[in-house]
Order: sequence, then C-alpha cells, then structure tokens
Amino acid sequence: MIGTTRERRRLVAIAGVLALGGAMLAGCSADGRETIRFTFSKREALTQMSALVDEYNQSQAEVLVELDTSGVDVVSASFVRGNPPDVMLANYNYEVARFVQRCALTDLSGTEAAASVRDDLAPLMAQYGSCEGRVSALPYSVMASSVIYNPAIFAEHGVEVPRTWDELLAACETFAEAGVTPIYGTFKDDWTVAQGWYDYAIGGSVDVLEFFGDLAAQGTEVDASAPVSFAGDFAAPVERMQELAQHVNGDAASRAYGDGNLAMANGEAAMYLQGPWAFGEIAKIAPDLELGTFPLPMTDDPEDLAVRVNMDLAAMIPEGSRHQEAARDFVEFLYEPEHIQAYNDAQLGFSPSADAQPPSDPRVAGMIEPYETGAIYQGPSVLVPKTIPVFNYAQAMILGADAGSVLAGMDADWARLAYRQPAPSATPEARP
Repeated sequence: MIGTTRERRRLVAIAGVLALGGAMLAGCSADGRETIRFTFSKREALTQMSALVDEYNQSQAEVLVELDTSGVDVVSASFVRGNPPDVMLANYNYEVARFVQRCALTDLSGTEAAASVRDDLAPLMAQYGSCEGRVSALPYSVMASSVIYNPAIFAEHGVEVPRTWDELLAACETFAEAGVTPIYGTFKDDWTVAQGWYDYAIGGSVDVLEFFGDLAAQGTEVDASAPVSFAGDFAAPVERMQELAQHVNGDAASRAYGDGNLAMANGEAAMYLQGPWAFGEIAKIAPDLELGTFPLPMTDDPEDLAVRVNMDLAAMIPEGSRHQEAARDFVEFLYEPEHIQAYNDAQLGFSPSADAQPPSDPRVAGMIEPYETGAIYQGPSVLVPKTIPVFNYAQAMILGADAGSVLAGMDADWARLAYRQPAPSATPEARP
C-alpha cells in the first residue's frame, strides 16, 4: 500500500514531467516512466537489493529505478562530470563523507526516513564532517562487531562470558591450561588487527567520539605533551592489546582472515576478534556450529562495555540529481519498516530506526543490549584519513613494535594533516 505522503510526491513528480515535456525525455524509460539511477555496491547484498528495487518498480508506474553497482571511485568521477547518481546507498566513510563536507548532497531532514532514525546515531554520522544546516546522509544499516566466541568450548571448561579485563585474562589462562587456544589471531592481514584488536581495545577504554572531536579542535598541536594525542590517550589501551595478544595461536603472525574462519569452524579456538561478516564464511564450513558475541572488556568496570559499529550503509541524494522528488520517493520506500528491517536481518546488521526490532539471529544477540542502550563507538582505525597508514601501525604494534614510538608517529602524521581535516561542527547534524 502506497502512503499518502509518497502519493503526493509522485503526483508532484508526474506534474514536473508533464511541465518539462521533451526536456525530460532523456530521463524517461521506454514506457515513459521517470528513470533514476540508484548506486549500490555492497556485493554480498546485491541479490536482496535487486529484489527490493524490482518490488518498488512493480509497485507504481511513474518511476523506474535502475540499479548501478559501480564502486565509489566511479561515483566520485560522476560527481566531477556533473552526472552523479540520483540515490546513493553506500558505506559511510571518509571517501563518501567528503560529499557531505562539500555540501554536494541535498538536505533530507524533512523526510519521513530522517524522522525514523535514532537520535544517538547523529553524532557518529557527524564524526566525518557535516554541511551546516543539513542532514546530508541517513544511516540505513549499522554493523556492530565484537568478540565472536564458541559457547560449547566455554561451557566445557566452565568459563563464563567475561565482563571485566581481569575476567578476560582469567578466561584466557583457563583455556591455555586446558590446551585450548584462547583467541585465534590473524595478524598477517593488517585490517583484521585494525578493525578488531586495535579498535576494540581503544573503543573499550577511550571515549572515541570525544577524543576525535577534541583532536580535530586542537589542530596541528599534537604530540605527547598535548591535552589530547594518540601517544597520550591510546598508550594504555594499546599496552593491554599487546598483553592480550600473548594469548593467541603461536602462528598468528602468518595466519590470515581465511585461516581464522577455518579455525573457528573447526573449533580450534575459544574466541575470535572479528565482525559478523565472518559468520557467513564460517557457516560455509560448519553450518550447524553455534557461535555468539560479546563486547571485549578492556577495564574492570562492566559499565564500560561497548561494541564497535560502523555505518555500513547510508542513504544520500546528490544535489546534482535532476530527479529530486522521484529520488526522495524511493528513499522513503527503502526506509519503510518492513524493508529496512528485512535488509538488516538478512545482513546481520542493526536497523537505525528508533522503533526497529532487535536482530533475531542468536549469533549477534550479545550485541543487542549495548546497541540498544547506546554503548557503541566507531572504530578509531576508520576515523583517520587513509594517508595515515593506521592498519600498518596497528599490525606493527601487535607484532611487538614499540607502541610509544608508533603512536608518536601517528601524532606527527596527524599534525601534518590537521589543516586538511574538516572543522568539527559546533553541533552535530540534528535529527528532526
């Protein structure tokens, strides 16, 4: 059933087509419908999104959505050429957020989609910068990640899910004494260290949102003596990360992501610091294996438990789109509760909608409470420009490099690049 708001938008869109006449023919399909280009490049979800696009196209006769699976590089080039897509649903990171910073995206604050989004996600979106007075991008899928664990191994050795740092170390020692690898490390792949070990250790110890806000405001004065710095604020968490890394498989330095998935599928370790995307790979080998998740405890206060999140997908409409009303109508369709919920359920993501149901998959159940109570943080590894090789730095530290020297180098890198960073907003983009 098409809602009244969407019906009004379609009537406006139809009126626009009639008024423009031949000038709009280039934007029409063979059957006369207004055609919009929808960019979506998340490969593992293409089948599901294609079906949703087909459902939209069949639900009405005014607009035809064409799915474009080009990557972000192609999309960036289309902005330069003045021919951007009409709707974007993309991973929200520095590469995409620059469109926000340059005010190249329309304001979505007046949409029903924007009104449905949780208020506490706005500051996380604004961490990448904002266009003053606009809600330029709306979260569509929030991916939460934490420790993956094998409940059967925990039960066999009488280990409860740890909620403090001391309990975590005690669990590792219990497993090691029983001949079980406590945590499977895949240190050969630097990204697995950065998104897991480095991000979890720092996010479980430091207020990541506050840290990067203060760091940006501080400008170029960044070193160990500054009020905020990598060397000053990240030293203790990284030291604990290095201590925890003593409880991994002996060959962790030469093991990669695929090795970790195989090991977990074969029950070779009790824990694995990886995101939910690993579940699908593990299930290919052991489809009936029961796994769970829990936040990595980095302090001795259970109240500090939190999970890493990233805005896996965000919806945006470029200013350069010549089909604004039609694009908005499609965005509203994407955010209808049954559509956004179904997408996130299938992808093991969390819906950003304020009234969304929690995920039903038991493998991510351990992250529901932190997510619903706002105990979440974005990974510090993705909150620096790509010109700072934080993945390599994280890998070096977990392999034994002197953390003080590496973090001091990150301070120097940041100081050199600080003048290029977007100025922090006085107030994050507000949600209606």
